[in-house]
Amino acid sequence: MAIKVLNPGLATTVQDLGRPGYFHLGIPVSGAMDTLSLTAANLLVGNPAGAAGLEVVFLGPQLEFQRDATVAVTGADLPPKLDGEPRQGWTAFKVKAGQVLSFDYLKAGARAYVAVSGGIDVPEALGSRSTYALGALGGFQGRALAAGDLLPLGEGPGADEGRSVAPSLRRLPGTPAEIRVLPGLYWRLITEEAGRNFFEDDWKVAPEADRIGYRFRGGRPFSFEPREQPFGAGSDPSNIVDGCYQYGSIQVPGGSEPIVLHRDAVSGGGYFTLGAVISADMDLIGQLQPHTPTRFVKVDMATALTARRDRASLIARLHDALV
Repeated sequence: MAIKVLNPGLATTVQDLGRPGYFHLGIPVSGAMDTLSLTAANLLVGNPAGAAGLEVVFLGPQLEFQRDATVAVTGADLPPKLDGEPRQGWTAFKVKAGQVLSFDYLKAGARAYVAVSGGIDVPEALGSRSTYALGALGGFQGRALAAGDLLPLGEGPGADEGRSVAPSLRRLPGTPAEIRVLPGLYWRLITEEAGRNFFEDDWKVAPEADRIGYRFRGGRPFSFEPREQPFGAGSDPSNIVDGCYQYGSIQVPGGSEPIVLHRDAVSGGGYFTLGAVISADMDLIGQLQPHTPTRFVKVDMATALTARRDRASLIARLHDALV
């Protein structure tokens, strides 16, 4: 049995926790931009944390269920409705065959996650059901959902209705959002003043913010240390001879507007990178709406590793509460 897509919303895709291990082939990790929220949704309905669900961006879909199921919606505050009646976010609820899940207007955040007992049972591609739309890989036919699609469901026991994730186990960005950054290999290319400005300035999310990357604007342009450009790097001081981009890298084309590379970003290129957003804060990037005020906070490796341990502890407490 399946879910029929009556209206796909703005950009709804099938996502799980991603397909790591293929970056050297130019295939990004993909997967949920807010992995904590998808994990929570899956655990609420009795699925494994890495089961495939739906990532909903800004505007929710309308989904008609063809079998009974347990459903949970987490992440952004995009209130779910069942046959027009409100349901609680971050809480498991039952859906009967024939009922329609829809959504109210977005109130906070950017991406909501819909988990269904049994998971979305599309074929795996390179070990993952995540959609990488640029490569037409994975998900439902390698693309965002469209009206009339039938999403197959896996088998699962489901879970009790009413289970909820405590507010202390949820994590969404504040206002302004504070994003921690670890400077990297190419930090030496900018002047001391430019580096200081980057962390002092107030930035805002630009409209160009998607699964590939988030652009920020509003801060002062970057200045560069004088150097002779290496062969093949071009004349712009923000260019380098091609280098690798790790997940979370911050590139600055033309030295003006930093871009945080996210789940569907390319694995390398010819722009220098300041460093990277720490892994513990990448979920927060995925919940930022355009024009959100943002501050970047400089951290060292010890702080980044502590933040990673804290996030792992949060996920462990989530498992303890729901499994």
